Amino acid sequence: MCLASCFRARSHRHSRSEHTTFRGAASLTAPSRSLCQFMHEAMTGANCVTHWQRIFEQKGISEPQHSSEYIISHVLGGKTVHSLAEEVLSRPLTTEQKQMIWNLCSKRLQHMPVQYVIEEWDFRDLTLKLKPPVFIPRPETEELVNLVLSELTEEDALFSVEKVHWQNSQQAAGPLFLEIGCGSGVIVLSLLHFFKQSRAVAVDKSPEAVDLTRQNAERLCVQHRLQELQLDVISDSQKLARICGLVDVIVSNPPYVFHKDMPGLMPETLKYEDHDALDGGADGLDVIKAILQLAPTVLKDHGKVFLEVDPRHPEMMQNWLQEHASLRLTYRATHKDICGKQLGHLISYWKQAAFFFTRKFSFRETLFLKGPSPQHKSTWAIT
Repeated sequence: MCLASCFRARSHRHSRSEHTTFRGAASLTAPSRSLCQFMHEAMTGANCVTHWQRIFEQKGISEPQHSSEYIISHVLGGKTVHSLAEEVLSRPLTTEQKQMIWNLCSKRLQHMPVQYVIEEWDFRDLTLKLKPPVFIPRPETEELVNLVLSELTEEDALFSVEKVHWQNSQQAAGPLFLEIGCGSGVIVLSLLHFFKQSRAVAVDKSPEAVDLTRQNAERLCVQHRLQELQLDVISDSQKLARICGLVDVIVSNPPYVFHKDMPGLMPETLKYEDHDALDGGADGLDVIKAILQLAPTVLKDHGKVFLEVDPRHPEMMQNWLQEHASLRLTYRATHKDICGKQLGHLISYWKQAAFFFTRKFSFRETLFLKGPSPQHKSTWAIT
């Protein structure tokens, strides 16, 4: 898959690179050319893209072209260089613009992900604020949201937009959501953006994540429909159940990386992102099991659980669910991922349903979407 074809004109994307080096990030605080020289040189936006691309290439920064394009576009008020008018790109940069570009590119030279450098990124049709160490949303999680929306809006499904089946205490129609491990809030805010009458609870053990979700909710003007809680689903499950009450849907992109695989993640990921949002324990299932154990307590009848997990988990989870039949959760179905790889299972469900969207967290995650290897991708669902 061509890298350029994976970019949307008005959407920042997060991706994988096939090979990346990491050369002494701690020592790379500025390019060889001095700030004074850079500030006094006449330069247009287009010239500046080429200038910083060359420096990023020399310093071993992954995705040098797109790193330069996104940073310069951000300073010039666009999403990408393709969204900027030729007049804007050919106009000489002001002193203030060059200073801002210098500051941002210096951060990128320390291998800070572009999402953190420009402090925002697009997810579906939303632009959300991002800052370290809060987990950076990946494109595959958009597929998880698509799966939730598809299941909840199917014509004959329990949750149909046309046929109101939810009634909260305010008698407003809309499913009640609980997101566990909300990070920047991309999942729950996407759902609230789609379901205009819904309410939700967003939970994360990280205070930085809870605060960022709150900021993004205010940014999107949905803060009145969202309650943010700083809780650990493993140690605070009873407290969460008391505060949350009954919900229609649990959704989560939990930490699911096998602990032994953590050292293989990208250096940018290991250096800047919260390890607690990645490390799922020895088998990657620590938080996932806690969510499923919580589910019968907080789900309404016929409630649903949607999780993003590792492709090695389906068989493990089916065995675990069989051993915990009292939870009344049974594996239901498989869903395709962006590579089209599928695990073909569809199993009837009891009182409650749980859906799993699975993918492998790439060991070479980087800034932008690049075609992943099919053997690294799969999706599945349970009920």
